[in-house]
Amino acid sequence: MTDSKAFVEKTGIELRFSDTELEAYREHIVQFIADLVEDAGADGAVLGLSGGIDSTTIAYLAAEALGAENVHGLVLPSSVNPDADETDAEQVAETLGIEYDTIEIGPIVNAFVEAAPEHAAEDRMALGNVRVRTRGVLNYFVANAESRLVLGTGNRSEAATGYFTKYGDQAVDCNPIGNLYKCQVRQLARDLGVPDDLVTRTPTAAMWEGQTDEEEMGLSYDDLDAILALHVHGPLSKHATIETLDVPETAVDRVVELHETSAHKRSMPPAPEPL
Repeated sequence: MTDSKAFVEKTGIELRFSDTELEAYREHIVQFIADLVEDAGADGAVLGLSGGIDSTTIAYLAAEALGAENVHGLVLPSSVNPDADETDAEQVAETLGIEYDTIEIGPIVNAFVEAAPEHAAEDRMALGNVRVRTRGVLNYFVANAESRLVLGTGNRSEAATGYFTKYGDQAVDCNPIGNLYKCQVRQLARDLGVPDDLVTRTPTAAMWEGQTDEEEMGLSYDDLDAILALHVHGPLSKHATIETLDVPETAVDRVVELHETSAHKRSMPPAPEPL
């Protein structure tokens, strides 16, 4: 892909915020979280802490909006990547002074495996989604018990491509960074003071061993964000997008395919029209 300056000159689209815009977005999201919790009459917020950039950014924003004492983090490692998840997530909670609990989800997932038909238990994607949905259930279990809201960690890039588990990591009360592309989340994270090793950590949903977002999607987040902004959400044709970004046609086709086939994830479950 072309460099950032050339990208702006060619397209007129700026994916990265100016300092003024960044400050405005930060204040806007912080106020959004505070207002949502207050309007719901809730006592604070719960969020899953993975140590990844999205959940870490939400943790920093929530602590700023509500006070660290009103944020409860859940560290929910599995056998897939327990050490990195647990260590990085706990570091975030301890840095911010957020109360947190660590719950190993392996025994819960194993109970599903034992209860499921054999063919289901052997499906890697199905099992990965069980891990994600188990985390969602635990988030709501704690949130309901403590009269809190569940803060989601989804961003615009994931939403546009369906890169989330239905009724799993999108089983939430709100998505504070839901209007930000991944590159913009990274920029906001740095502005919040998130350590650089967490900003640059390889994104993974920890669905199975060795799984990473970019490998599963088949392209980098930088290319994904640019194709979304120019072609899927923007005005450029497929050919113009390929020429502007210097990406292969297969990359644009892949993003369009992800967007179109995941439309059901961005809508309420359908019902037939009334008679």
